[in-house]
Amino acid sequence: MGKDTIVIREIEVRDNPKIAKAIRNVLIEMGAPKVGTAYEDAALDGMTETYSDKKKVYFVVESGNAIIGGAGIAPLDNHEGNVAELQKMYFMAEARGKGLGTKMMNKCLEFAKQAGFDHCYLETLPYMNDARKLYKKVGFKSIDKPLGNTGHYSCTVWMLKDL
Repeated sequence: MGKDTIVIREIEVRDNPKIAKAIRNVLIEMGAPKVGTAYEDAALDGMTETYSDKKKVYFVVESGNAIIGGAGIAPLDNHEGNVAELQKMYFMAEARGKGLGTKMMNKCLEFAKQAGFDHCYLETLPYMNDARKLYKKVGFKSIDKPLGNTGHYSCTVWMLKDL
């Protein structure tokens, strides 16, 4: 892979520390709380294992030898319906503004459809304006209250999309 080549691919064990660092760095950059967000998730340090089930997937954005972003799909925790959750979608500054968010969303939503989910849910922070614009662009609609219980109580914007 060339130095300037950007690839979206499924996560591998060697990516675990890189994606954990990238996500935590983005959250710090955005001024997100360290509690009640993905920052404190134990899953961050073992993403390959977390997304090893057949109804789960995590994709990373690789540039050269660096992981500069990622996003995943998994069943929504503590929810009765057939709902996937878009999880841990974060991009380092160098990955933003290149259309990678749209490509990643399409890849994740396609996986969710193929896995047989009826809806896709997400939670975000109210000041992550660029992310919210992207979510609306691909068909997510705001909802009034959270679904399930992800433990991310600091994320106060909830969105849902029919698949």
